[in-house]
Amino acid sequence: MNAHRFASGLLAFWMCCIAVSACARDCAPRVREGWVRLTPGGMPMHAGFGRIENSCASPVTIVATSSPSYGSVELHESRIVGGVSRMRAVPELRIAPEDVAVLKPGGLHLMLMQPKATLKPGSKIVIEFELASGGKLLGEFEVRKPAL
Repeated sequence: MNAHRFASGLLAFWMCCIAVSACARDCAPRVREGWVRLTPGGMPMHAGFGRIENSCASPVTIVATSSPSYGSVELHESRIVGGVSRMRAVPELRIAPEDVAVLKPGGLHLMLMQPKATLKPGSKIVIEFELASGGKLLGEFEVRKPAL
């Protein structure tokens, strides 16, 4: 129970940092509707989805991703090529002014590898997006049950 309280307190602290950081600048992109799909059988790899909204007048470029909850986080894209689904790493993601990047199953998504602890549906994790400008964007993602 103490570990749960500590994790909740840490998450609240990070979310306060996000709010202060966003207020300190005129404009910042935002992560919305973030969620993580657990895999059946406890595989050490999960997928992350959501929306990254850029309401700013200039583009933003995500150049790296990380999370204290995972050993590795990568941006990937799935596409059908010659009738076969193929997945590739996306080294950077540019989001145009007043545009949205949608992370969804079967398309652009986060590959979350090597979870550092057992995640349960309903828990929340933080994912950090490093921007080409040197800034950072933090997003909260809710853990959901695997699709059956």
